[in-house]
Amino acid sequence: MAKFSLVILLCFTFSVLNLCNAKKPVGIYELKHGDFSMKVTNYGATILSVLIPDLQGNVADIVLGFDNFGDYLTDDVYFGAIAGRVANRVGGAKFTLDGKTYKLIANDGNNTLHGGHRGFSDVIWTVSEYVKEGPLPRIVLNYNSFDGEEGFPGDLHVSVTYALTAIDTLSVTMKAEALNKPTPVNLAQHTYWNLRGHNSGNILSHEIQIFGSNITPVDANLIPTGELAPVKDTPYDFLEPRRIGSRINDLKSGYDINYVLDGPSDQIRKVALVHDSYSGRTLELYANKPGVQFYSGNMLTSQKGKDGAIYGPHDGLALETQGFPDSVNHPNFPSQIVTTEKPYEHSMLYIFSGR
Repeated sequence: MAKFSLVILLCFTFSVLNLCNAKKPVGIYELKHGDFSMKVTNYGATILSVLIPDLQGNVADIVLGFDNFGDYLTDDVYFGAIAGRVANRVGGAKFTLDGKTYKLIANDGNNTLHGGHRGFSDVIWTVSEYVKEGPLPRIVLNYNSFDGEEGFPGDLHVSVTYALTAIDTLSVTMKAEALNKPTPVNLAQHTYWNLRGHNSGNILSHEIQIFGSNITPVDANLIPTGELAPVKDTPYDFLEPRRIGSRINDLKSGYDINYVLDGPSDQIRKVALVHDSYSGRTLELYANKPGVQFYSGNMLTSQKGKDGAIYGPHDGLALETQGFPDSVNHPNFPSQIVTTEKPYEHSMLYIFSGR
């Protein structure tokens, strides 16, 4: 195990979410593979930045975020964080498992969003391994979620590994082990990407292809109806590459929908392809989960970000591979229940090109 090399140690003299009292240092950790680099913090297991060259060799940070670390403590758009114990929405903030109904913390009207008021994006993770540079730069972060946290049953051990596995390739592996009770688990990586650069304006000219022939339609509160609907000949049809902005005005505010990915859900397969013609950068995303939430940053409104940037609607896009939203209340959706015999593993691979 590599010796920790803490880049920045942040100890707060004020009590926010008991950061100091928790006796866990909050740090910023850098991973480097040549001129490809990223920064991560163990607060929320959050990706803070990803720097990568374009066709002309110009390096840009393609991840939206904050300059002031304290802003992550009050962030309500989940910049770069791991969302859980159950990402996305749980309708009515409740579900029934093995005959028992569990009432969750509602933080999105009457629903639970991204794990509740204090989801995994708002806790301090423990760093168990950190290698800044070398053949496999990586960081492993762990969190022990307790029985009853935000209303969820059972003790749960969670780990997230970020690794630069090759030039311009980022691997994300999320694992969870139920220690004593069955429990739902659905972890999502919530980074907002702008391939032109985080401070370069909106992503509407980015081309995107999503390898999902259906979506899970939602009601007015963004809770799935339980149906599957084909995307063909609708504004959600990205089976062939096209600009994000080409039909966005056909929607109420933009894209915020779960795609049912084609192919076997337990195998790594291509999820999406994003290309920015201005910089030449391309992002290919692979994962082993049945769905991906495509979100076009609709709720970014005058958000003060890094380098003096002010983020507005559609200035970044999120591709959150996941189990289907609210699957705990839809028996026809793939199960998210994790048991002591059936652990959770979620693998993602981001492959960047265009240098």
